Amino acid sequence: MDGLPPFDCAALLLDLDGTLLDIAPAPDQVVVPPELTETLHRVRDLLGGALAVVTGRPIAQVDALLGDAPRAIAGEHGGARRHAPGAAIERPALPSPPGAWRVAAERIVAAHHGALLEHKERGFVLHYRAAPEHGPALRAALEALTAGSPDFLIMAAHMAWEVRPRGTDKGRALRSLMDRPPFAGRLPVFVGDDVTDEDAISAARALGGTGFRVDTAFGSPAGVRGWLDAIVRAGGWPADS
Repeated sequence: MDGLPPFDCAALLLDLDGTLLDIAPAPDQVVVPPELTETLHRVRDLLGGALAVVTGRPIAQVDALLGDAPRAIAGEHGGARRHAPGAAIERPALPSPPGAWRVAAERIVAAHHGALLEHKERGFVLHYRAAPEHGPALRAALEALTAGSPDFLIMAAHMAWEVRPRGTDKGRALRSLMDRPPFAGRLPVFVGDDVTDEDAISAARALGGTGFRVDTAFGSPAGVRGWLDAIVRAGGWPADS
């Protein structure tokens, strides 16, 4: 893995689904491997606390899955940020979708068997992992629903379409976390797995650090977890990183 900064001046920021955790049929069906939170705690300690999760999930869901293992969390693609466990959640001044859109999303999902609706504070997601044939129709329905709105966009994710406000992305989320201790002054290393993570990879590189895609650098979330285990064993970047 080329481009890793010296471990003692690095910060590690990780996506969640598809990076730390294997993709599941539905968001509430993911499985946290038994040793993962302990491994994350130990990596965080080695990094002087500079370990964060940057995800599309709400912060409360990350807490439920990982506890206080990450020092900081950026949830909802940066629509919510918390800089330490127990600290106040910060939210940029961004709009929430109209209530009528949420009602319409319920109707869209009901008309496409196997689709799933996930509500978020600032948006919502239509999942079609259980019904991939509906992907194009769901996208078309969302385009019709949001047509003409300057405040929201439709983002592709893992077998899903997400409606979220403009002005939120994982690159901005990463930069906001890197501005605060214990991340400030360190060089970011970001790991993610899909198109929503590209902004964070670019931001990490622009700040003098680096970023990696799971598929090209690790192969799978199991590969990422194995790399974290190797960091713990080595007390820093593994020799083969």
